[in-house]
Amino acid sequence: MSMSPSSRRFPYRPWLAGLFLWGLWGCQTSPPPAPAPTPVPEQRGIPAGAVEYQVVPEESLLQILVYRGGAMARLGHNHVIASHHLGGEVQVTGDLTATRFEIRVPVTELTIDEPAMREDAGPDFPAGVPQSAREGTRKNLLSEALLDGANYPEIVLRATDVVAAGEGFDVGVQITLKGQVRNLRVPVRIERKQGTLIARGEFPLKQSDLGLKPFSIAMGTLVVLDEMKIRFAISAREMGSLPTS
Repeated sequence: MSMSPSSRRFPYRPWLAGLFLWGLWGCQTSPPPAPAPTPVPEQRGIPAGAVEYQVVPEESLLQILVYRGGAMARLGHNHVIASHHLGGEVQVTGDLTATRFEIRVPVTELTIDEPAMREDAGPDFPAGVPQSAREGTRKNLLSEALLDGANYPEIVLRATDVVAAGEGFDVGVQITLKGQVRNLRVPVRIERKQGTLIARGEFPLKQSDLGLKPFSIAMGTLVVLDEMKIRFAISAREMGSLPTS
């Protein structure tokens, strides 16, 4: 059967339009197989004499940079996923290697491709992502196939150990995502001022390390790369120094 000139020139036209609306990260059509549960590591208790700090959401930020790939990568977008609503507690003594914390990330408050975030993220994140693509990506991100925000409203991060490493620290982090526990090592720089603790870091992380399946379509010619980049700046204040409303 012969093809018309227009169909020969644009053989993929129907699904190309859909790709621009979906965005990339989280556009899976079915959930990946459930990962095997990971044993929860034994946690050391709060150290004696520790001072408790509380995370200040308006002074803290978590960013997840997600990248497109494949021969047809130009048809999709890289994405900046962010949280401005971090919460939690940090326990600190004079020995920073004894620090313990629990940080909570409210899944339904995650944002997608805020213009200012894309500008700050650099040239890999140009402006102009359509609102429809942002909304579609956020909907898929919160779907049962990925973060399942309806059933698992929080991601929880807990410190299991802290080791001095160069000018910073190597922190063991237990992450609870969709009821599954994973263990990561995270490089952290800590700044300690009077009544304030600021932790900063940047590190690569694979979606597959969290039990998530990267999106792929058209025999791998358009994919979401497995490796993401995580950036964070978390500010916490000593409980007694927090302003009262």
